[in-house]
Order: sequence, then structure tokens, then C-alpha cells
Amino acid sequence: MIEQFTRWDSADYLKSEEEMAEYLDVCTETAGGDSGFIAKALGVIARARSKDRFLNDASGFPVRGL
Repeated sequence: MIEQFTRWDSADYLKSEEEMAEYLDVCTETAGGDSGFIAKALGVIARARSKDRFLNDASGFPVRGL
């Protein structure tokens, strides 16, 4: 049996502004001054927001709590 793996994307799990803020807080604490780490976290949040907008536009109904 061959195992199949999918790529993890944190943006798939950030469903509200509160979750995005919490994610950024945790990343800021973890980064320890690493600005590249913070930049990637902001990119994840941007992707989460754009996925939400795409889903809302495609269905005509709000999919997530944003």
C-alpha cells in the first residue's frame, strides 16, 4: 500500500479574523526577531483571506465567518 500525503497549508485552517490574529500572535512570539518568519505568517493570512473571498464569490454565499 502506497501512502499519499498532501501538502499542509495553514491558510486552510484560518477561518475567522480572530483565528488569524491568534495565528499572527503565536508566530510573532515564536519568531524571536526573525522578520522572514513574520513575513511568511502574513503571507499565510493573506492566502486565507483570498481563499475565503474566492469561495464566497464562487458560491454567492458566505462560506466562512468573515
